[in-house]
Amino acid sequence: MLTRFLHAALLVSDLDKAEQFYGTVLGLTKIDRPLKYPGAWYQLGEVQIHLMADPRTQVSLTEAEKWGRNPHLAIATPDLDAMKTRLVEHGYPVQMSASGRPALFTRDPDGNVLEIGQV
Repeated sequence: MLTRFLHAALLVSDLDKAEQFYGTVLGLTKIDRPLKYPGAWYQLGEVQIHLMADPRTQVSLTEAEKWGRNPHLAIATPDLDAMKTRLVEHGYPVQMSASGRPALFTRDPDGNVLEIGQV
């Protein structure tokens, strides 16, 4: 029987750029990781995001018009407007949800899609 979700792992080509995005721009808490290969772990509530560095990483969109129709992580914020402003100020693209609900999509430095919804 499965009991809970533990983590999601993302491939990133440039660990420094990815850490700046996930740690500084998104404000996630970096946690210790006991592994030796390059990467970083971030805690988000009860779930972790594991970044695994591989310089060969190339992310492409299968649906370029609507980012939410691509593989993505969905995370929550209490203030969507503030998060949108923060992303734009740091030069990250933002696409509002086409459904009309309070959510946006952005892409990390490698192009991984993240959905950020207001709760």
